[in-house]
Amino acid sequence: MRISQIALLLPVLALAGCEDFDIGGVMDHYREDFHYSYALAPGSTVEIENSNGSIEISGWDKDTIDIDGTKYAGTEERLHAIHIDIDHSANSVSIHTDIPRDWHGNAGAKYIIRVPQKIDLHNIQSSNGAIRIDSIQGEARLQTSNGTIRVDQVKGLVDAHTSNGSIEAADVTGDATLRTTNGGIRADVRKGAFGAVTSNGTITAHLMEADAHPVHLESSNGRIDLTLDAAREVHARTSNSSITVHLPGSMNADLRAHTSNASIDSDFDVNVHSGLLSKHSVEGTIGSGGPLIDLETSNGSIKIVHL
Repeated sequence: MRISQIALLLPVLALAGCEDFDIGGVMDHYREDFHYSYALAPGSTVEIENSNGSIEISGWDKDTIDIDGTKYAGTEERLHAIHIDIDHSANSVSIHTDIPRDWHGNAGAKYIIRVPQKIDLHNIQSSNGAIRIDSIQGEARLQTSNGTIRVDQVKGLVDAHTSNGSIEAADVTGDATLRTTNGGIRADVRKGAFGAVTSNGTITAHLMEADAHPVHLESSNGRIDLTLDAAREVHARTSNSSITVHLPGSMNADLRAHTSNASIDSDFDVNVHSGLLSKHSVEGTIGSGGPLIDLETSNGSIKIVHL
């Protein structure tokens, strides 16, 4: 191996140990940085269609979109064939990573983007890369595969979908729908409709304020752990795992719980409806009754506990 080749490989090998390193394998040592900046009014829309790379978007107090990124490929020829196409106006920006479709192997781009805080992330899409969003006041529609999604400090709708990756949402105020396969979901939501669906992963959710919209949680082979600071209608389903619901001591709710081959335990007194109590099934009221808490699992326990 030539000395020049060794010099090219060493920085890549050093970066490969970092958690957020996702610019392909060690042979993808051909890289090129790019930067674009455009005026963008608050309330505008941003769309990104990417392949094989992460996307990070954060809000700031400037009426500007600032796009930093890196293209990568295994050969110099392939690197130059990757194009970053951007359509922009005063009220919208659309970014597309153009990679020849007949390629095999790693090649793509990663993005680090700053946008006005009041923005609609209308369609943020990638593959084989993580998506991270923070400090946004507007909707965030996010989709990737083989990558995690992390959302923090968003005031607006959040619709996040991935596969083979986890989803984390913190300090969200607005309707949130989180979906993954082979990954866990963790969420702290202040207010709004909330739904979480996964397979082979746990769901851990903390809902802080009362809301008229129901909560829907569904997993398979994964534990569900839900904390409610205020009364909410809840529907939670899993299989081969447990469900635990944490409630304030002053909670008033209707309870319907069913499991098979496991127990149901409650820190609260439950006024059981006539004929609706068995070893694996309970239906009744907590306190004076209220929103329905509907829980169902198989081969797992159900616990209702005080906060």
